[in-house]
Formats: sequence, structure tokens, C-alpha cells
Amino acid sequence: MQASKNKNTEKAEPFYRLSVPKQKTSSEIINEARNVLRTLRTRRPFTPTEDQRKLFGSGSSRAPQNRPPSVFSLHASSFDLAESRPVSGVRLSPLDDKPILVTFAKDEDSSISLPKPPANAPEVRKVSSARARLFRRTSQGNFLSAKMVPPDQSEEKLDSEEPAMMNNLCRSNNNCLAEQRSYTPFDDESRQLICNEHISRLEREDFLKGTAGKFVFQLRGERSVNTDGRFADEEQQFPYDQMKKPGTSSSWPRSTGWKRRVTGLEDETRINESEEEEIFWHIKILPILHELGGEDNVENLCLACTKLYQALNEGNMLGKRFKRRSVLLKTLYKLVGIDSDPLCLKLAKIILAMKVDGKNLLSVCKLAFKICRNEKNDYIIQNDRLLDCLLEVLRTEDLPKNNEALLYCMGAIKFMSGNAVLLNEMVNKGAVEMLLQLMKQINNIKENDTYFSNLGHLLVQLTATLRNLADLPLARCQLVGSGAVSELCVALEQRVNDKDVCTYIVRIFSKISSYSDFCAALADCSRCYILFLVLLNKYQKQQDLVIRIIFILGNLTAKNNQACEQFFKEKGSVNTLMSLFQTYRDLDLNAQKWYHERGGEGKNHPKHPSEAEDVLIKLIRVLANLSIHPSIGAALAAAHRVVELLVTVLEYKSVDDCEELVINAATTINNLSYYKVKSSAVQDKKLHIAEMLLKLLMSNNMDGVVEAVRVFGNLSQYHEICDFIIQKKIYKFMIALLDAKNQDVCFSACGVLLNLTVDKNKRALLMEEGGIGKLVDCLQDFGPADWQLACLICKTLWNYSENITSAASCFGEDTDTLLVLLTSLLDEELALDYSLDRDLRDHHKLYWEREFKPVAEKLLDRIQRHHSFLPTVTITPF
Repeated sequence: MQASKNKNTEKAEPFYRLSVPKQKTSSEIINEARNVLRTLRTRRPFTPTEDQRKLFGSGSSRAPQNRPPSVFSLHASSFDLAESRPVSGVRLSPLDDKPILVTFAKDEDSSISLPKPPANAPEVRKVSSARARLFRRTSQGNFLSAKMVPPDQSEEKLDSEEPAMMNNLCRSNNNCLAEQRSYTPFDDESRQLICNEHISRLEREDFLKGTAGKFVFQLRGERSVNTDGRFADEEQQFPYDQMKKPGTSSSWPRSTGWKRRVTGLEDETRINESEEEEIFWHIKILPILHELGGEDNVENLCLACTKLYQALNEGNMLGKRFKRRSVLLKTLYKLVGIDSDPLCLKLAKIILAMKVDGKNLLSVCKLAFKICRNEKNDYIIQNDRLLDCLLEVLRTEDLPKNNEALLYCMGAIKFMSGNAVLLNEMVNKGAVEMLLQLMKQINNIKENDTYFSNLGHLLVQLTATLRNLADLPLARCQLVGSGAVSELCVALEQRVNDKDVCTYIVRIFSKISSYSDFCAALADCSRCYILFLVLLNKYQKQQDLVIRIIFILGNLTAKNNQACEQFFKEKGSVNTLMSLFQTYRDLDLNAQKWYHERGGEGKNHPKHPSEAEDVLIKLIRVLANLSIHPSIGAALAAAHRVVELLVTVLEYKSVDDCEELVINAATTINNLSYYKVKSSAVQDKKLHIAEMLLKLLMSNNMDGVVEAVRVFGNLSQYHEICDFIIQKKIYKFMIALLDAKNQDVCFSACGVLLNLTVDKNKRALLMEEGGIGKLVDCLQDFGPADWQLACLICKTLWNYSENITSAASCFGEDTDTLLVLLTSLLDEELALDYSLDRDLRDHHKLYWEREFKPVAEKLLDRIQRHHSFLPTVTITPF
């Protein structure tokens, strides 16, 4: 249609067809239209906190019989006492023959001289030094197989020292028990005997006064219990020949005159360390162990454990190298059965610090798990640095060998991550990096590996912890910087059949995809889209998993055009979304029928969306975001199944039932209605859509009203819809909305009126309800702040005045006001606020020059040419 036959007239323009050199993209248009809506940015799916701390939550897909237990009992027998022994440098083979008991004569030709007490303290120190040297050597391996040098090259004569030492040691008893064996070749370690030290409580005190302990010899294959509670074979070992008198014949290389090279300074240092450790043990450690063994009061036991840890740390005795480690650990193991979490916390901390392994590591990790499972213990855990010990286990222990121990260790850390203080502490101690390193190790285990299934249990705990860590800004930065996205995607791909792992990884993505930097990193991971589609198809009815994946896709497509393209190009992407749409729409319909059948008509609808509604809300959001992309939007507009499902939402659901769902459906229809494509499904259903929108338009929900008006703005480009608007008197509603004093509402309503004025037969409707005056008021109220709205108003008035003969008859009493207003708005000095920030001022100037000014100048010229009298007016700046 032509607005006028005058050469200065233009073709009347429908809504959104802008008179600018470069037409805006649909993305720009719809983003502007969305600014008024609060519902398009949907809420993140809510994850309720578990009532109880468990290894696997109540929603776990693992059957109870197929998962490790969360509840168990622990006591001393849960630990392996034999595992507590320090590792000997010499591993001996068991003897095949039974030992022969021999009583030695007292003559000097006897193979072994009976020991006598040393004469004085210096002699004790000499014995101690030599013994320490001997034990150090044997702890490094079979000293007979060590590097040997000829006598003339020896720097230290062991022949003169060690026999003398042994004479002194052997004088302390009148009788000595030994086993007589025939000598075997040098490399047969089964013939070696060990010397075990027996020191009772009183003898330990005597030792400090210079009294030597008692010694007994026995075979490696047998075990006797010393007075200090250790097995005899837990002591350092040395060959039987070293116990012989000087000059006694032997077939071993030791007696042929070969001597061993010893490094002076290093040896003396180790000897001194051994002596210091022995003294420190008796003075500092042993009294505390006696206290632990004889105390029944839990509070006193806790204090003793605190002192013990401090003493061990002071004496550098934490770890595996401490010789009397077995005695210490056995004492601690006996206390584990006491029903006291504070005490067990102290015990767990010390046992972990002693670097136990095997069964003992598993048991102590279970102990830590048991303590952390009780939320009431969080405070004492904060003060006792248990976290450090558990993180050290994760960092150092072998994954395949100790996977069950690591499971309970990780479970304990997961429980700690539920506490805000401990969560911050984890981040500060580098837990994010440790967990990602552990995940890499797990990802390297392939599906055919023996440990693959068990490591899935561990991965559940790990990803649950990462999900909690993702709440903290610093942790999120570390996740992005450490390449967490790729590792999480690898784990997701490998564990696609493990719903628990998939759920926690998706929860991580759901939580942090709301942040631009992580969202960009996820969008760059091309494998994520196909993985999400696989999961959506596999777990279609698992609402907790589906809703989070849909939420992630909504975040990706809202912020990244490339993400829209990659997802849309994946095979079956739209079909998967439509299948989900159908499934959850049916669930929602059934729930709604049930609600009404139960007499819910007169009751208030539930405040929060149901599970089915929530999925639909987030799924429609994905469609709305995809439709912003020009090529994808055009394709979706032609997809009849997509449009049909959107329309069904408007059919069966009212805005009072679920506001966000209905408004999102209307928004998506609005986006799709923009595209004028062949076989457009929106165009085919436009009248039915208009009827459904009428319900929304007449509701008391202003957001719903605005969205309905937006859709009418696009649909009113069709003659059938314009006729529908006139027939249903919707135009009166649009004119009334001009009084809303809200520029977004006015913008939408003015768009509908603009399209109505394209038809010259409908232009007179603007005179009803004071339409012209309200348009002029909107121009005055919002013009200087919104040049796009000002342009839209001028276009509407231009279409309306196409057949003008007199300005007064056309615009009535608003003519003079309009002339003054247009004149002032076209004055750059008056119209543009130069006090604004320069960038903002340039933005305003761009729209003023390119959109408003061309139309406003033509409208002003038309009015002036048809106005018989121009009043003198005073123009004041805006």
C-alpha cells in the first residue's frame, strides 16, 4: 500500500522494518525486546541438601548390594599389626630345617663369648655407636653383598671394631641361646640369624643409666615377642658370623680379611641420629604411650594424643622411617574401638601421619570417613588439621593399589566440603588441582581394566566434591585455568553408563556454566554437545539429569552464537529436544488432569513449577535462544512440530498455572514469527496463535501482556491478524497501553498500531480512545531517552497522516504540541544531552541521526505544509 501519491510520501512500513541504511539482525531486535522480561533467564535447577551424609546419596542409581557401605564398625582387629613393622633392608628366605638348640661352653674356644656388662658409660656409647652403625648397614640391604675392598684399601677396620663390639654385647648374659647350622654358600640368605633386643620397661630406664639390654638370638623364620611388645623379627637384622669371637674360623668372605668401605661423615651423622632417636623415644614418646595404655578418661586420652603428635613431629618421627613405629601404631590401634569421635580424630591424624598402607590405610581412611560423616564434628575437624592428612593421601597413594582407601578418604573430603570454612580451606590448600590430577589418573584407566568399576565409586565422591568447590570464585578460576572442562568431558564420555557420575559432572557444568569464562571454555569443547545429546536420549525420563543438561544448553546458546551452530549441526539435536518436549508435556498434562480431578480448581496452584514444568521451561528457553540465530531461527520457524508443541503450551496452560512456562512459550513464538520464510509454521497457524494470545493479553499478568503484545506486533503484518485485532477490539487495548508510562510496553503497543495504519481503512481507529494524543505524550515522555521508540511513533503518525488535507483536522488539538515537539527534538543541541558519558552520547547520536531524524523531518515538513498558522513558541531544552 502507498501512504500517499505525493512525491514526498513513502511506503507505509510494518513493525520492525526499520528505515536505516542497514537493517538490524533478528538477534539485535529480539535482544532489545527481551530486556523487559525477567523470565527468560531461568533459575538454575535446585539441588536439595541430603538429610544425612552418606557415601552415596538417596538418589543414587547404585543398588545397595553393589556399592561400598557408608556404615561400618571399626576396632583394633580392623588393623593389620604385622603391616606396621618397619621395612627391613634385608629380606630373608624361610629356613627349611628345624633349628638345633645348642648350649655353649664357657671356655674361650667357644664360638660365642658370653656377654658381660660394660664397665662404664663411655663403653656403652661405644657399643651404641657400633650397634647403630651395624643396624644402619643391614637396614640398607645385605651388608655382605655390599661393595667390598681389599684390606690395604680399607679406610676403617671392621675386624677390630665389630668383634670387640660383639664381645661387649655378649658379656651381659651367663647363657646365650643360639641355633647351630652348617654353613651354606655366601649368597644363601636363609642361613642368616637375627639379633633381637629385649628391653622391659625397667630395662629401658636402666639403658639411660648405662646398663645394656639383654639379647637373644633366633632364626629369621621364627618370631618371639619382646618385652616392649614387638615381635622379635621387627628389630634390625645382622648375620650370625658377626657374633663370633675374633679369630673364629668362618667360610664367609667376612673372615678372609676383606673390609668394607664406610663413608665417614655420613655414617657418623646417621649413628648420632640413631642414638638421638633412641634417647628421644625413651624420654619423650614412651611415657606418653604408657599414659595412653593406662588411661580410661577420654579427655585425658585426647590430651595425650595431642602431646604424642607434637612429640613425634618434634622428633621427626612421623612417616615410615621411624624404627619403633610398630610399637607406637599397635598402641594407637587398641584405642580405635573407644566410642569417641574427638579421640578417633586424634588417632586418625597420627596414624595417617605415620604413612600406613594396605589394610591399615583403608581402616584409618574409614575412621576419618566415620568422623566426617557426623556434621557435628565439623568444628573439631577444623581445629585438628585432618584435611591436610587426607589431601596428602590423595596426593601420594597409589591409585590401583589403594582405590578402596582413596574412596573413603575422598568421601571424608566430600563431607568436609559441605562446610563453608573447610571448603575455603580446601581451595587455599590446592585441593582443586589435586582432585583434577586424581581425575586424570582415573580417566587413564580403561574400561577393560580390573579397577575400572571400583574407580567409578571414587569418581562419584570426587565429582561431588568439585561440585561443592564450584561455589567459590577462586575455585571456579582454578577449574577454568586447569583445563577441568576437558577432563570432565573425558570422564563423562567414559562413564556414560554410570548415572551417578554423569549427574555430578552435569551438576558441575550446570553450576558454573552461568559464568561467562567457563561457559566459553565449555562451548569450545566440541565433544560436549554430542555427549549431552547421548545423555538426553539415554536418560530421557531422569528429570534431575535432563533438566540440568537442558539448563547448560540454555546457557551455552544464550551467550555464544558458535555454540548455537555447533549444537544445531549435531545429528538429531532438534529431534531429541522435540522428543523431550513431547515426553514432559504429556507428563505435565497428566499431572494437571489429576490435579483438577482431585478438586484443585478452587485451590491455589503450587507456587513453584512442577518437575515436568521446570523441564519444559528450560527446554523452551533453548529453543528461544536458538531462534535468535538468523539461519537456525528460520529453520525452526519452518519446523511444524516445534511450533505445534509451543502452541499446545498456550492451549492447555494458563499464565496463572505457570507464568514462566507460558511466557517462555510466547517469547519463542515471537522470535519465530519474525522470520518470513517459505512454509512458515507460524504463518500457517497465525490465527490459532492469535486466539491463544488473546487469553494471555486479557490476563492480569503484565509480563504476559507485554509478551502477547510483542507477538501481535509481528503477526499484525498479516492482513488476517489485523482483521482479528479489529474484530476482537484488541486495538483499543493497544491504545490503552500507551498510558502505561513504561517505554517497553509503549514500544510493543506502538508496533501493533504502526502495522494497523498500513491499511488506510484502519487508520481512523487512532482517533478513538484519544490515540493521537497518547502517541504525542509518549513521544514527549520517552523521545529523548529512546530514539527507537520516538522513530516508531513518528512512523505511526506518518502512516496515519498519508491522506492529510489539514493538519488541524488530522491531528486535532495536538497539532501545535506535535509541531513544537518535533522541532525541538530535531535540534541537536536541545535533543542530545552532552553531559552524558561520551560513549553513551555517541550511542544516542547514532540512533538519533540514523533512525529518528529522517522520519521526524519528513513528518514535520508534512505538518508544516498542511498547517495554515504556525504559532510562535518558546522551545525549552529537555
